[in-house]
Amino acid sequence: MSKSLEDRVIEKIKTVYDPEIPVDIYELGLIYDIKQKSENSVLVEMTLTSPSCPEAEAIPGSVELAVKELEEIDEVEVKITFEPPWEKSMMSEEAQLELGLI
Repeated sequence: MSKSLEDRVIEKIKTVYDPEIPVDIYELGLIYDIKQKSENSVLVEMTLTSPSCPEAEAIPGSVELAVKELEEIDEVEVKITFEPPWEKSMMSEEAQLELGLI
């Protein structure tokens, strides 16, 4: 069974890490939505751990580059939002364990 495009996009996003936290941004709960806009175009809606995150420009660019590695994707739009604001409860259990929060 082949993986859905969304699953493959998530796999690519999981290669992007917040440089300040040793957990990928997907497990951190920074990805709010992934939508296929057209046959070879996706929209990734995400947030950052804070509006003043020092990596505010680097992380979205890394997401775009990672997703564009998929041969069927020509265009990636990364939209940053702070609604709802990110909080630690958005992290996966795996991320919380990694960071010693549970």
